[in-house]
Amino acid sequence: MIKISKKILSGRIILNFLTLYDCMPKPPLKIKILLLLIALFLGWFWLGAPSTLFDKPTSYVIEDRNGVLLNASIAEDGQWRFPKSEMIPEKFIQSILTFEDKRFFFHSGVDIIAFGRAIVKNLKNKKTVQGGSTITMQVVRLSRPHKPRNLWQKLLETFLAIRLEASYSKNEILQMYASNAPFGGNVIGLETAAWRYYGREAAMLSWGEMTALAVLPNAPSLVHPGKNRLTLERKRNRLLDELLKNKLIDSATCALSKLEPLPGNPLPLPQLAPHLLQRFKNDVATNDLDLTRIKTTVDKTIQKSVIEILNNHHDILKANSINNACALILEVNTGNVLAYAGNIYRPENPNMESDVDVIKAPRSPGSTLKPILFASALTEGMVLPNSLLADVPTQIGGYTPQNYDRQFDGAVPASLALARSLNIPSVKLLQQYKYARFYDLLKQLGMTTLNKPADNYGLSLILGGSEVTMWDLAGIYAGMARTVNHQIENKGVALKKDFYPPNYCSSEIKKEQPESKERLNSLDAPSVWFTFQAMEELMRPGEEGLWQQFTSSQRIAWKTGTSFGFRDAWAIGITPKFVVAVWVGNTNGEGRAGLIGVQTAAPIMFDIFKTLPAVKWFQSPQNHFSFIPVCRQSGFRANYDCLEADTVMVSKNGFKAPLCPYHQLIHLDKTETYRVNENCESPGNMVHKSWFVLPPTMEWYYKLKNHDYKILPSFVPGCQVINNTRQIEIVYPQQNAKIYVPLEIDGQRGKTIFTATHRKPGTKLFWHLDREFLGETINNHQMAFSPPDGKHVLTIIDEAGESVTRNFEILAIKR
Repeated sequence: MIKISKKILSGRIILNFLTLYDCMPKPPLKIKILLLLIALFLGWFWLGAPSTLFDKPTSYVIEDRNGVLLNASIAEDGQWRFPKSEMIPEKFIQSILTFEDKRFFFHSGVDIIAFGRAIVKNLKNKKTVQGGSTITMQVVRLSRPHKPRNLWQKLLETFLAIRLEASYSKNEILQMYASNAPFGGNVIGLETAAWRYYGREAAMLSWGEMTALAVLPNAPSLVHPGKNRLTLERKRNRLLDELLKNKLIDSATCALSKLEPLPGNPLPLPQLAPHLLQRFKNDVATNDLDLTRIKTTVDKTIQKSVIEILNNHHDILKANSINNACALILEVNTGNVLAYAGNIYRPENPNMESDVDVIKAPRSPGSTLKPILFASALTEGMVLPNSLLADVPTQIGGYTPQNYDRQFDGAVPASLALARSLNIPSVKLLQQYKYARFYDLLKQLGMTTLNKPADNYGLSLILGGSEVTMWDLAGIYAGMARTVNHQIENKGVALKKDFYPPNYCSSEIKKEQPESKERLNSLDAPSVWFTFQAMEELMRPGEEGLWQQFTSSQRIAWKTGTSFGFRDAWAIGITPKFVVAVWVGNTNGEGRAGLIGVQTAAPIMFDIFKTLPAVKWFQSPQNHFSFIPVCRQSGFRANYDCLEADTVMVSKNGFKAPLCPYHQLIHLDKTETYRVNENCESPGNMVHKSWFVLPPTMEWYYKLKNHDYKILPSFVPGCQVINNTRQIEIVYPQQNAKIYVPLEIDGQRGKTIFTATHRKPGTKLFWHLDREFLGETINNHQMAFSPPDGKHVLTIIDEAGESVTRNFEILAIKR
């Protein structure tokens, strides 16, 4: 403001001069020209100082949310030169004015008294022993490097100093001096010197430290920390005595300051966020900004804790040749980054590739997208939280998903399928939801790495068949958490404005999010809340589920993921206030046995959460929900035959969910031992019961793990079966399966185990391959044989004549 006022004032002076000139008697032409030249000179002198005196490149600097240095890089010209700081510590002002320019606030660029005293002293000693330059003159000299030191340059600097004073305020001149003065070696500027020599910001320096720095610009090449220490000590102590004499410090401070050690060799600058610094550089270049310093949203204390946790776990992981890990913490309601550790930072070991920022690197997400599909399916009313999903061997158009443990449950509640991260139920749910819709939803929520058409990913999209960045993934989960946090003001619906990328910096780069109230139809708050409830039920690694008994444990919704080939291990946790995302792996894509999300990434995530303040759990749904009767056994909407039903709260669209398909009314004899029908029992003697019946293949696996499951009773002997319920089903192989059977150790082709199931225990099944009889089975319906290469038809017939067929192909062995 002072600078602008000076220019406005100078303009008015010139205007008044011209007005006065018009009122004066008209002088001769030569006088007119002379006066005009004088006016132009005065105008140029007063207003012509360049707006930028220093155009040297500066270091890129990032600070934490409190202005504390996190990281900096050396400037392009090899100098450590921080951008200009608006704040100058009072200690430095008092020290530098006492040492260099006592009358700085009273002269106009040239101190005549000091200048005259210097001339007398230098003449008396017949050499230069004292300078007469003011701080303003030194600023001019610093802005004109490599100029010869002679009388003409001295006069020119004097002229330019007066001109500088006419255009800039005293505070601005001090800022320029503090930011550009040399402090020895390649250290430029007070703030840089404070960090290089003392390892902290200038405002935190003591009087002894500040005075040691204040004397350095006077002769930076002669008095360099680390050498000429006696000269530096004498200069500092003389300055302290002057400060005491001027009553700027007391005698105790002066004495104690003289005892303080002098700065030694330059210290390394903090390297707490090297990958965030690189991201800042890239964002500046992308947005074409003239900016090299920024205050970030990072909390230095949290950042240091995250780095320490990553390093501690890395000491164990590297024994398995797992070299890299990264972590990101977001504040939910703002999307601000609280910690950004883009990788284990080991620049001394180039083989670790620790310079790679994995937070912005596209990686396979494993199973971390499953909760998004679950929440959207709940919102759409496709399923309810505990609807049974099929978990049986599955082949879809040549694609055969497998659960991680290679086992099957037959049928599993949707929430449990999510908690256990079962692949087959997720693929079947995506098949119902349609992968193209899910693809569009992910892009709408903020996933920027889906660069190929939806058909390129297909159903594998839910199992990590795409790529995602941690930046996008954490942002999406933060948006889901915001949806629940804002459920009251948004009346339970999800708004697009709650889904936006994370933010790490101030408004210079931050893109303001639109205040749109456009609704996001694929999600709502109750469905996200139910999803978080399911995610909370996962067993924490190493604690065998006992963590729930400890009141100190935080409630965390969390999900792990492991990519195909054990290349990426993920863990992401959500609370109402924080999102913590962790990735572990190798940046070169090398897979390692044991590189599993729950074993490597989840322990890091939970250790990070232990350092964060505990918060209350998400508020239960307040809007946009309904209460509907739900079948206790199947989790579907209760139908007439479902006698055990619970009224539960679900998303408002829950009424669209299918009615229970697994309960049916059956007819029993009086003993309730056998099924009957009108051909063998009169209706008056029948007992009618509702029965929970799964399809044969689902039943075959389900009853192995659910011993309370009651299979359908057999029909009374001699009673003709007239129902349409399928009794027999082939479990393996799937229709049109392509089977590769490797050679055994003896060089012979191995056998394939084919499996079938029948509802009636003790039933005999007759097996045929390509119309040739193979054999029969009772109860345990499995048969091992080795079909030749090519396509085949398997046919199985029961004693009642019911049959089922399956087409499959045996692939040739490549020799």
